[in-house]
Amino acid sequence: MKWPRRRFLQSAGSVALLATAGCELPQALGVVGPAKAARGPLTAPDGDEVDEIAHVLGRLSHGPRPGDYHRVREMGVDAYIEEQLHPESIDDAWGDYRVRRFESLRQPVGELFEYQEHLLLKELSEATVVRAVYSERQLYEVMAGFWTDHFNIDSSKGDCPWLKTADDREVIRRHALGRFSDLLRASALSPAMLWYLDGRSNRRSSPDEQPNENYARELLELHTLGVHGGYTQADIMELARCLTGWHVRTEELFKKGKVEFKPDAHDQGEKAVLGEVIPAGLGEADLDRVLAIVTRHPATANYVAEKLCRKFIADTPPPAAVRAVADTFQTTEGGIRATLKTLFAHEEFRAARGAKMKRPLHYLASALRVSDADSSVGEPVMEYLLRMGHAPFQYPTPDGYPDEAGPWMGTLLWRWHFAKALDENRLGGTQVNWAALREAAGGDEVFMRHVLGRRPRPDEARSYLACNNSPAVLLASPAFQRY
Repeated sequence: MKWPRRRFLQSAGSVALLATAGCELPQALGVVGPAKAARGPLTAPDGDEVDEIAHVLGRLSHGPRPGDYHRVREMGVDAYIEEQLHPESIDDAWGDYRVRRFESLRQPVGELFEYQEHLLLKELSEATVVRAVYSERQLYEVMAGFWTDHFNIDSSKGDCPWLKTADDREVIRRHALGRFSDLLRASALSPAMLWYLDGRSNRRSSPDEQPNENYARELLELHTLGVHGGYTQADIMELARCLTGWHVRTEELFKKGKVEFKPDAHDQGEKAVLGEVIPAGLGEADLDRVLAIVTRHPATANYVAEKLCRKFIADTPPPAAVRAVADTFQTTEGGIRATLKTLFAHEEFRAARGAKMKRPLHYLASALRVSDADSSVGEPVMEYLLRMGHAPFQYPTPDGYPDEAGPWMGTLLWRWHFAKALDENRLGGTQVNWAALREAAGGDEVFMRHVLGRRPRPDEARSYLACNNSPAVLLASPAFQRY
């Protein structure tokens, strides 16, 4: 029997072969990939506190790699921010090459159903971490993670195991730095979201049939206005009526997962949402009318601004920054790029150095980046994320993984275990040349500054030297845990 390439990649034998090889498929076949992007010599911050360059690298990326500090110092912080705000202008051939082995990421919705669900989750999760570590488009990856939590979908429900891959590509990644209204609409019509929040079950074929309000509630509470946004239960029910009639195909292989509007399942009556009347008889146009209402609502601007300021400034977002960011969001009609530009220019952002605790994925990625690790980001790395409770696409409730420090304090022991394994090169599929890194730094002093983002405190230097110059001591230190 002749197996197609996809079936071969799904087979246990091929997975075992690649795992044994410990490398990517193109490398295993002797294919030469693109060269890594040039970054410059390994220089490090020289102050007693985190400086502006280290701060911006920590917030707009998953942490600096050797040479990043030098590059940003040469080009300037503002130029670096502008570059990261325009990922389409950044050559990311090396990052693209590293995710090439994940074939399912490129498949149309209908063909995703040919894959085993555990393989889809494995590839999507590993690709997320690979991009966080190796992509040159770091702010884009940070924002992809932000919107993934904002529009959270637990990949275990219904057909979500097959549909989340397309949602990540067509919703989150396509609109991560675009316009919020486009992102919101794409999410509302995402087959994965229609499954996860029961939008596909929201129908009203007769006056006696009650609409399913699940998605309408989360649309207002989590995606737009926020829980204190001023809406009522009546608004939720009227919004649910507006969203009736959308359906996701579950049969016919090549049309499976396709979203369709069914007029006979839609409530054609007049509705009123947040004080605005939506005339009767608009059919599927109800969707765009109601999304426009919630997108331009001032509470949405404030809610999104507060979440962005929590992400990039502090767990308790400063009110002045929230107001400035919300104003830009409102005046640009949800322009994400312009909104972020205002945030990064605000004095509160520039001053909030070392104020955030890294979430587990950020921590692991920053450790692999700062050490210039060569990693396949396979099961050994992903197992640590699972142990720390931050496995991608597996958060069970619609609010997404928390961005505050509190929920992650229980992960410190596993962070230490990861740091030790990385230090001792005991992570399968991951190698670090610590000797070469110290040599590039010109010794332990610059090496410590490179890892910590500032000069080491006397106690930090003593601990490092007392433990035989162990990088694990630095990677598990409070200074490296924060950014």
